[in-house]
Amino acid sequence: MLKLKIVSPERVVYDDVIESVTVPGTLGQFEILENHAPIISTLEKGQVRFRTPKGEQTLDITTGFVTVKKNQVNVCVEVAG
Repeated sequence: MLKLKIVSPERVVYDDVIESVTVPGTLGQFEILENHAPIISTLEKGQVRFRTPKGEQTLDITTGFVTVKKNQVNVCVEVAG
């Protein structure tokens, strides 16, 4: 399992365990699974999709960045809308 924390300037959007997350990277969409290599990437307008034990959730964003290290995924975004 991965630990996902999504924050925006206004609030913590999500903070719990997930199975996978797909993010809109600047060079294209990519998926992060358990034991992913460490990475830092900027994000562009699109949708963050993450699969939890209870089902899939989505979040529309305008910009942000993601970091991954030791099954900890941190996403800092501007939420669309």
